[in-house]
Amino acid sequence: MRRLGSVQRKVPCVFVTEVKEEPSAKREHQPFKVLATEAVSHKALDADIYSAIPTEKVDGTCCYVTTYKDQPYLWARLDRKPNKQADKRFKNFLHSKDNSKEFFWNVEEDFKPAPECWIPAKEIEQLDGNPVPDENGHIPGWVPVEKNNKQYCWHSSVVNYEFEIALVLRHHPDDPGLLEISAVPLSDLLEQTLELIGTNINGNPYGLGSKKHPLHLLIPHGAFQITNLPTLKHNDLLSWFEGCREGQIEGIVWHCSDGCLIKVHRHHLGLCWPIPDTYMNSKPVIVNMNLNKYDYAFDNKCLFHHFLKLDNQKFSKLKDIIFDT
Repeated sequence: MRRLGSVQRKVPCVFVTEVKEEPSAKREHQPFKVLATEAVSHKALDADIYSAIPTEKVDGTCCYVTTYKDQPYLWARLDRKPNKQADKRFKNFLHSKDNSKEFFWNVEEDFKPAPECWIPAKEIEQLDGNPVPDENGHIPGWVPVEKNNKQYCWHSSVVNYEFEIALVLRHHPDDPGLLEISAVPLSDLLEQTLELIGTNINGNPYGLGSKKHPLHLLIPHGAFQITNLPTLKHNDLLSWFEGCREGQIEGIVWHCSDGCLIKVHRHHLGLCWPIPDTYMNSKPVIVNMNLNKYDYAFDNKCLFHHFLKLDNQKFSKLKDIIFDT
């Protein structure tokens, strides 16, 4: 499978959207919903959406693998946000009746300081050497996940920088109906974005691990291709999400030939998420670590140690993976 596009900016909806003044089911305290109309968006049409590759949208937090300290490193998503004064000015502009003029940002003065190691996401616009904020007033970016940084402890649990490996969940190379958890060289993931899922991420919609024994994994974006998607019509997609086993997912991300990404979320169609029985948890999974060459005793509290003990074991679903006490 060819490498698909990476998530470096906000992904637009495949349909034209409209705002309804009803409480959001997606974001607590948000007094409105963003719902899809029946019209396919111009962005999707311009990106040749009908020839794109549809994949499962996985519910986690976005990560990126690129070089840091002369070696492959996992990076966490960190968007620069405006300070209070600039945010107030931006919100007043958005809610003003006359917002035909473009909002002017002073990036050097309007934004909270970022860590010294922060880098802006790729593909975002630049103006006079400064990144241009997106439509939400944020500047997408990344920070490296250091081993002892408590803020990113769940990120660091899935990587080992000494051996430059990461814990990855994807389809088994010889059996598309089987999932595989393996230790993948970080060098194989360079310049890819991935989704971190697990016990302490986004409310754990896939029911992985436990509070006592948390479990986290990385999934490369585009790893789970969708094979039986209906025509690109609002009602057909709604029926697919509601009635098809493969539709028991958070959403769809189309990977277009020009690198553009287009999505639809269940919430765009007025459907609930999370759901009790996800498609990801309907497939068997095998643990295939292949770490014998390292001749190394991992810390008995780390995920690599626990998965080594489960090496070559097969489970009926991800939820069934439980570590020994």
